[in-house]
Amino acid sequence: MTFGERLSELAEENGFSTRKQLADELGIPSTTLRNYEKGSREPGHSFLKQVSQLFNVSVDYLLGLTDEKETLKNFRVNKAEQILIEN
Repeated sequence: MTFGERLSELAEENGFSTRKQLADELGIPSTTLRNYEKGSREPGHSFLKQVSQLFNVSVDYLLGLTDEKETLKNFRVNKAEQILIEN
């Protein structure tokens, strides 16, 4: 799955029904967001960080390096470690 596909999926999962809503939340033009979604433009590191924080997922997930969303916590632990801690 590409960054654009993951971005679109996360937007839908989090109640952003239009591209403009998400673009406004991120403080970017909707045309820029469309270019990210379509893959015609690559996001910079600050944008990746912003999206990561907004949707509470790792940058690795956004970049397709992992399929695990890995919710960000105060302490960075992976899913298996989080389960062990909770048990």
